[in-house]
Amino acid sequence: MAQKARKDRAKANAAALKNLHIGTLAVNTSFVLFNLLFKRRSLLLYVLLSIPSFICEFVLESTGRPKYDLSNNSLKTAGEDLSAPGLTEYMFDVIWVTWASVVLVALFGNWGWLLWSVVPAYGAFKGFSLLGVARGMTGMQQAQQQQAGGAQATGNRKQRRAA
Repeated sequence: MAQKARKDRAKANAAALKNLHIGTLAVNTSFVLFNLLFKRRSLLLYVLLSIPSFICEFVLESTGRPKYDLSNNSLKTAGEDLSAPGLTEYMFDVIWVTWASVVLVALFGNWGWLLWSVVPAYGAFKGFSLLGVARGMTGMQQAQQQQAGGAQATGNRKQRRAA
């Protein structure tokens, strides 16, 4: 039963990576052709703001691609689950926002890159909320330590040992 789950995940990962590569090829090729044939757009911004997307795609490819044994074509590893929430989901989001930005730039001009500012803004928001949670947890630990310390100071030795 576990082998079937690994095979299913390998198929799903391979299909997701195939769609991801086809989408990247289509969006980036159409942008370059549009840039060369119709209207000039900033290639410097295109390269700089597409690098995170390419890095995310490389990481997803290297961790999610199933690996097979070449001698008997059996599945060695199914790769990480590409439908998992968390960092994998954020990497897909970075890729999709970059695609949308590239399409907007091709259609409406370099102002389309403003959509890409959503990526660092969302990262800052998540980092700030994570920092707030961490501060709250340290505050709770300090309060618990103070309560425990205050409870130990009162009473005689027998009561402190019982607690």
